Amino acid sequence: MTRASYYSPQAGRVIDAPQRNKARFAIGDVVRHRLHDFRGVVFDIDPVFANSEEWYESIPAELRPPREQPFYHLLAENEESSYVAYVSQQNLLADGEGGPVDHPSLTQIFEDYREGRYLLRRGLAH
Repeated sequence: MTRASYYSPQAGRVIDAPQRNKARFAIGDVVRHRLHDFRGVVFDIDPVFANSEEWYESIPAELRPPREQPFYHLLAENEESSYVAYVSQQNLLADGEGGPVDHPSLTQIFEDYREGRYLLRRGLAH
């Protein structure tokens, strides 16, 4: 498999990733965590783990996901708060049937909620 490299500001280093990797979810999809009680909207996708080593090591070893899978940036919410989450593909499930997400940053990135997903604001796609 051919590999590519890119700089991740979040990780503070160059990330080595496959040139192609199959993401199960897309930007605008509503998802929920498989183990923890929160849901969110995908606003960015890393083809492989691209966060800091400290973040990765803070996950208990028995729950630590493999690095070679897509990781999703979410505008997340739970009963108490709204926040940004970084979650491995293996820990996400589709949740478009659960209705809209109530995150204060949604309108900065997305225009509308239709048919279980959010539409990206025009001009934000790359």
